[in-house]
Amino acid sequence: MNLLNASDIYNFAVEIEKNGEKFYRKMEEKFEQKEVKNLFNFLAKEEVKHEKVFTDMLSNIDEYQIKESYVDEYKSYLNAYADNLLFSLKNFDKAMEKVEDLDSAFQFAIKKELDTIMYYQELKNIVQENKTDLIEDIINEERKHVVLLTQKKEKLV
Repeated sequence: MNLLNASDIYNFAVEIEKNGEKFYRKMEEKFEQKEVKNLFNFLAKEEVKHEKVFTDMLSNIDEYQIKESYVDEYKSYLNAYADNLLFSLKNFDKAMEKVEDLDSAFQFAIKKELDTIMYYQELKNIVQENKTDLIEDIINEERKHVVLLTQKKEKLV
């Protein structure tokens, strides 16, 4: 049985949050409406907070390994999952090209937040038990972002 290091799963989370911040900063620059700029600025700051949580978790981690039923089971799964998220580095520029207007920016952001929630739900299943509450807190914040984005989309688009 091969084992996945805990640091791998936290590094994926840090990457997701960094890319989220990058997207929201780009959207803040792209649109002129003050309310839209403020929204994307707020969401960028939220991503920075989440990144810090995962970075702190990473620096304070008691290294442990996750049992796998076959070689690289979880690492392969998490890599595939992260690579297919809209904020993966590989897809970022290509995905950004599709954001042409406010409607597509909101759709992109909502999808990203939902993808992130799904990823963190998976993450909860394989992290140390004493870390699941922190991840659940971030999931709850991501849910609030989905609601906020949906409400703003209905109002502004």
